Amino acid sequence: MSLTVPEPRFADLEHRIDGARLWRTYGRVSQVVGLVIESNGPNARVGDVCIVETPGARGVRAEVVGFRGEKALLMPLGELSGIRAGCLVEATGECLRVPVGRELLGRVLDGLGEPMDGKGSLDCRETFPVLGSPPNALTRNLIDRPFATGVRAVDGLLTVGEGQRVGIFAGSGVGKSTLLGMIARYGRADINVIALVGERGRELREFIEQDLGVEGLARSVVICATSDQPALVRIKAAFTATAIAEHFRDQGLSVMLMMDSVTRFAMAQREVGLAIGEPPSSKGYTPSVFALLPRLMERAGKSDRGAITALYTVLVEGDDTNEPIADATRSILDGHIVLSRKLTSKGHYPPIDCLQSLSRVMPMVVSREHLEAARDLREQLAAYDEIEDLVAIGAYKEGAKPVADRALKRRDAVTGFLRQFKSDHTPYEETVAALEELADG
Repeated sequence: MSLTVPEPRFADLEHRIDGARLWRTYGRVSQVVGLVIESNGPNARVGDVCIVETPGARGVRAEVVGFRGEKALLMPLGELSGIRAGCLVEATGECLRVPVGRELLGRVLDGLGEPMDGKGSLDCRETFPVLGSPPNALTRNLIDRPFATGVRAVDGLLTVGEGQRVGIFAGSGVGKSTLLGMIARYGRADINVIALVGERGRELREFIEQDLGVEGLARSVVICATSDQPALVRIKAAFTATAIAEHFRDQGLSVMLMMDSVTRFAMAQREVGLAIGEPPSSKGYTPSVFALLPRLMERAGKSDRGAITALYTVLVEGDDTNEPIADATRSILDGHIVLSRKLTSKGHYPPIDCLQSLSRVMPMVVSREHLEAARDLREQLAAYDEIEDLVAIGAYKEGAKPVADRALKRRDAVTGFLRQFKSDHTPYEETVAALEELADG
């Protein structure tokens, strides 16, 4: 009887040997002030993860966020409880890494890439660093084809290109999450990666079960960091989602990256900045906030392998789309979709203000006929907007302005095209055909 000896997994062993830590460096906690841990050593870099050993419990992971003199400043990737002066701080020598692979599909992870859905371990063979660099600007492929979302107002008037980055700007309670759920269910992406940053704990299951649905979750990875979690975890949730999306893009896939919301991400970075002594600037936001936004968003887009089409929601304060975070985000992205509270109050869904919204790459990805039809519809919307108050009080006289007369007669048809129930899905080709028919009529 012969025994079959399994072949050694040399590649796996070689990887473990190469990654083995041949020495360890330590420091000690000197004090904790607010959210910041000060440590005498170890010799670590900004962005490195360290392990703070606590008595009688598993060590707390913390990240180096700066230095003060000879002391390292760390912020915890967990709870501060149990940390005291004199605790040993061990440097890992690397930044945070998250598991990647198709095993993530249908799973819900926390901000650090750990499972939180009770479905067991992830069983991923690969990990990916959360801190990365954007694709080289000269090796990015051009955006040359549309990305179908299934939402008529977007596909018709604000066509998104595959690899485009778009912001959704709205106040609270206007319908950002519902719109994201529609696009996640009906969009033509191979995989969705959805980051919920600073969300209320109550809303997580609502989004997954009602907005996203079983169909959407099956081809999605959801990363969630609720508002009660440490600021650094909320920041890492955005970078974790981006890293996972980058991994799938490198496999040649078309990925839809959604993040809700940029504003809460910026607020978390403001907490970190103020805690380590940064001076506040515009509306209390620290300079690092405005430096971090492009570092995050430029990682999305097209590369020479695949594409990440990104949607970032921006929670505007008091419906002011010119507040600092909204203004900075709009300057980075390739388009913006503005949701109107006025339309929501009228029962018009999705409440997209087409006149205030813009897709900068639309002329590059649609036909001339489509572009002309979209311009015609915009003209009708603008003409009706000018006379809406006069019509409401019965003061408008037909014949005063031919363009307005046409817009008034076709108001119901235009509104019917732009309105859509969240359970409705209109294929891209049908949307374009209906838009061109509406313009010709």
